[in-house]
Amino acid sequence: MPSLKDLRNRIAATKATQKITKAMQMVAASKLRRAQAAAEAARPYAARMEKVLGNIAASVTGLDTAPRLLRGTGSDRVHLLLVCTAERGLCGPFNTAIVRLARERATALMSEGKDVKFFCVGRKGYDQLRRLYGSQIVEHVDLRAVRALHFEHAKMIAEKVIALFDKFEFDVCTLFFSRFRSVIAQIPTAQQIIPPVFDAKVADALGGAVYEFEPEAEDILADLLPRNIAVQIFRALLENAASFYGAQMSAMDNATRNAGDMIRRQTLFYNRTRQAMITKELIEIISGAEAL
Repeated sequence: MPSLKDLRNRIAATKATQKITKAMQMVAASKLRRAQAAAEAARPYAARMEKVLGNIAASVTGLDTAPRLLRGTGSDRVHLLLVCTAERGLCGPFNTAIVRLARERATALMSEGKDVKFFCVGRKGYDQLRRLYGSQIVEHVDLRAVRALHFEHAKMIAEKVIALFDKFEFDVCTLFFSRFRSVIAQIPTAQQIIPPVFDAKVADALGGAVYEFEPEAEDILADLLPRNIAVQIFRALLENAASFYGAQMSAMDNATRNAGDMIRRQTLFYNRTRQAMITKELIEIISGAEAL
């Protein structure tokens, strides 16, 4: 049986842990507001960009003059999975859910005889994926030194992906991230960005109007398609940031509650042990006095 000192040390350690988890919960809550606002602000621009591109792409679909980023390579043998996760943990199943979705896609593709490569953004996803797919990871971007996400970070990642595409390293690129819905709900999402997949009705998303483009549609697409990849990656990074803080806030709240329950149980056990020891000492004193 542990001594009273050991029990007091356990209670003190649990209380210290509870203070840490409570502090992390408050920090995540304060950062969540800003991250959520940034993610929600990026959604309309990204959605509008897709609608505009869908409208323009409808006019050049099937033409040999269409940009290669739009029409693809004509094959889907090699797939690049762009997996975006967080740099830190202590956020519940947030990182694992994204990686699980990517693994399921990779397993399905390899069962069809496809080649799969990984592009990891974030340390946690890279650490999990390299255990099974270490030889298939072609690039890893670490953003631990980045305090605030900017478009330049997404543009840098997009340029690396496009460079791989220009070298014929892959045929299809799919982006994996977690879409923020609420503090307790983050949705792992997969979005194909090369070649882009537009909704069948996207050509009518701008009111069904017919536009004349100046310069030609091909020239506009050649400029907008790389930018759209960077925009979609930037949106994914912002959604991930909001989802991470939401998941961390929930995880730390649960940890704080669990620590409180442990403190109550440990204190009860400490009091019972202490009472038993006092009772035992009293019995020994009384027995000794009666013996005299």
